[in-house]
Amino acid sequence: MLGIGTPDSLMREIAPGVFVATATMYTTTTTVVAGADGGCLVIDPAVTVADLGALAAWLSARGLRPVAGWSTHPHWDHVLWSRSLGAGVPRYARSRAAQVAARDLPGLTAGADESAPGHDHELLGRLSPLGAGQVPWDGPRTEVVAHDAHAPGHGALFLPGSGVLVAGDMCSDIEIPLLDTDAADPFGGYRHGLGALASLSGVRLVVPGHGHVGDSSQFRRRVAADFAYLDAVEAGRDPLDPRLTQRWLRAEHDRHRALAGGLRDGA
Repeated sequence: MLGIGTPDSLMREIAPGVFVATATMYTTTTTVVAGADGGCLVIDPAVTVADLGALAAWLSARGLRPVAGWSTHPHWDHVLWSRSLGAGVPRYARSRAAQVAARDLPGLTAGADESAPGHDHELLGRLSPLGAGQVPWDGPRTEVVAHDAHAPGHGALFLPGSGVLVAGDMCSDIEIPLLDTDAADPFGGYRHGLGALASLSGVRLVVPGHGHVGDSSQFRRRVAADFAYLDAVEAGRDPLDPRLTQRWLRAEHDRHRALAGGLRDGA
């Protein structure tokens, strides 16, 4: 495990050419994939200004330069960027995510200013829409796993060559499933997204947006735990989920319970 210049972040090579930094704030991950001729793909760079500065310094010291970025979903902590990473670098997201980010830009900016002040407003949330398929860059094949669980336009990335799944805000060891409660079918949409990830063949490592990298067996356990959580909440049972440890997660869980109760009453 390599420090990248600040005690808030650590960079670790989890597979050949795939690096993950984990910030202290929200246990947020940033993933870097090395490509051809020193180019690299930067996924969800986060989360403080200092973290992004340290990331840029680490990349420079290693002889890597960002040639593409990817945002897994349109929440403020996943649409950040820094001029030190390259102001003109194309930053992709699924088309719906890019549309939502453009529409909700004032809210994204306010969220960043409140929780991690100092980010460049001209770069925050400026995403280029990309359909399903692959990220267009000169590096390892990087497939987009499209669904709308957790947030509209969520796009996980799967690297079949290394078996690394960058899952966005799903498959976490420290967070329960966090539903998009504004969606038409929050539980069904989350189940669909979770199923899309579970159906991937050859996942050897999973990188959650918040939490810790897991191996293939941990990936399967997390998927099973997430389905079990959804089953319990939809059935009106209180799940015995060890991830329900923090007050804000309990609050989200209470929202899920209320939503499920309303759906049952309206059935």
